[in-house]
Amino acid sequence: MASGDPPGQARDAPAGLSLVATPIGNLGDLSPRALAVLGAADAVLCEDTRVTGQMLARHGMSAALLPLHDHNEAEMAPRVIERLRAGQRIALVSDAGTPLVSDPGYRLVRAAIEAGLPVTAIPGPNAAVMALTLSGLPPHPFLFAGFLPPKAGPRDAAIARLRAAERAGLAATLIFHEAPHRLAEALAALAEGLGPDRPAAVARELTKRFEEVRRGSLADLAAHYATHEALGEICIVVGPAPEEATAAADLDAQLRAAMESASLRDAAAMVAAATGLPRKQVYARALELARDAPSGSGVG
Repeated sequence: MASGDPPGQARDAPAGLSLVATPIGNLGDLSPRALAVLGAADAVLCEDTRVTGQMLARHGMSAALLPLHDHNEAEMAPRVIERLRAGQRIALVSDAGTPLVSDPGYRLVRAAIEAGLPVTAIPGPNAAVMALTLSGLPPHPFLFAGFLPPKAGPRDAAIARLRAAERAGLAATLIFHEAPHRLAEALAALAEGLGPDRPAAVARELTKRFEEVRRGSLADLAAHYATHEALGEICIVVGPAPEEATAAADLDAQLRAAMESASLRDAAAMVAAATGLPRKQVYARALELARDAPSGSGVG
């Protein structure tokens, strides 16, 4: 058992695997329950043993630390499962925040569940949810999308998929993580793909001394961070798309025009891609128009 256990705290970690949330900046956000579980665990899995070791040392604690990260999780998972089967109590932390949220651990958790081993969590800090609550944007529903792809082509494609989902009916506040050196280009890509006037917020250095939440349109935020360096961990929050349902008359007009020079199936596919509406919905409407069209109209 680790030394320096908080007085009056339970000395037993929960059986099985415990997912323990850790501070995202301010070390005062590590809960007494989290400290008790980390101190009583047989081993603590962490992304970087130096980061977790320093955090525990600040609280006068030590623990048996084992690295678990993207590069070794597949190899480590079976070993950890065997330790859990043997009755050991294992804790999993990330460098900051709630484990698995843009961090390693999913494969291990799946393996533990499939093995019938107990998995529990010690809740705590989460940067995405904190950014959402501070953004001033609608808090629910929300969609957490993690990190956008770092390269322009895949990033634009990911944003286009989100925009297509919005055109098909998704109405949710969007949350992204982003690296500081990519913030300006990510905001510019979001402004291009989702619309420059979309309300948004950039939250950085949350819980730390220089915490900042800057709110504005995507275009305004992109312009600001194009000339201002951003430091620290960053979340981007984008407000839901405005209602813009394609009018039935407009859809019919696009379908009729497309069917003048293409087959019904190809016309439906083209209009679905252009409007972002579900292909089945557009195809069904195209069938109705073809069925109702007078003979010789060129529709069908």
